[in-house]
Amino acid sequence: MTPERREKILSVLKKRQANLTVVLEDVQDPHNVSAVMRTCDAVGIQDIYIITSREPRRKNWGHRSSSSAKQWLSIHDFDSAAECFAALRRQYDKILTTHLAADAQSLYDIDFTGSIALVFGNEQNGVSEEARALADGNFIIPQMGIIRSLNISVACAVSIYEAMRQKTLAGHYQQQGLPDAQYNSLLEEWGFRGEELEEEQQ
Repeated sequence: MTPERREKILSVLKKRQANLTVVLEDVQDPHNVSAVMRTCDAVGIQDIYIITSREPRRKNWGHRSSSSAKQWLSIHDFDSAAECFAALRRQYDKILTTHLAADAQSLYDIDFTGSIALVFGNEQNGVSEEARALADGNFIIPQMGIIRSLNISVACAVSIYEAMRQKTLAGHYQQQGLPDAQYNSLLEEWGFRGEELEEEQQ
């Protein structure tokens, strides 16, 4: 491993955030999923949760549009919303779904300095009733146009960049965001071996 690559990997890994995640429920277009992965990598999200309850799981998610982002992320696959949300509850304090409801809060009113999971749903039907019932509430992205919806990958990008803005102001990217065990495991997964791994863990 070259010194330049080593420094790049360390810089990226130290900015990964353990208290922010994206959940995709039955998103059909693999290019949407891979576009989300690319954006998650860009803002420092390490863990992504994918619920596939309507069709068999996919092995590949439009690798071209993800620009190999998948290899740098931890993907958690589930066959049901209930199973996924049970896992989310062990890691995150709040779960919000994207849904146009009377009680939905604005994206810009969400406090992203806490621990939170954002759920995005199917392109045609949105987030399922089951998932909404399991969540803590709904949120919307304010819009001024006639068509009150965005492509899922765009909606996700807008949302998590707002999260990044808040987390940057709060100083979250200035310190290691992952637990030591996960951080060290990813160091090894990303190519650190032997003396390099021992040196970084000291």
